[in-house]
Amino acid sequence: MLFEVLSTLSTGLFAGAAFYISVVEHPARIQCGVDLALQVFRSSYRKGAPFMGSLLLTGLASVIASWLSTSNAWWVIGGVPLLFSLSFTIIFVLPISKKLLDPSLSADHNLASKLLRRWAALHWLRSLMGLTSFLTFLILLVKGAVK
Repeated sequence: MLFEVLSTLSTGLFAGAAFYISVVEHPARIQCGVDLALQVFRSSYRKGAPFMGSLLLTGLASVIASWLSTSNAWWVIGGVPLLFSLSFTIIFVLPISKKLLDPSLSADHNLASKLLRRWAALHWLRSLMGLTSFLTFLILLVKGAVK
């Protein structure tokens, strides 16, 4: 039961933090104008990326442990959006993040604005992936507690 709770907790924290970023933090920084948005993005990203990454990796590792300890394939099925989120981040989000972190971007407001909005859209998808896994794990925990 430890790994199932850890899977659910880490994924819930990941999904909650991702939604907070998508709903509150990123829209607020964009409203402040491109220069300030870039400055805040860079600071937030440097602190947030390791936190979000550790939650995602903890979730994936505990999903595997949950599946191995229960032989319940639903833990793996619930973990697929997490795995997809990791791949999606590396392939699509990380290149945009790297461009946003580049100090020379500050001179091109149009490109910076476009990249900030693109990052926001991609981050929404990542938020939904985390929520999908979290809800799946929550259902599995409740069903396991009812048995």
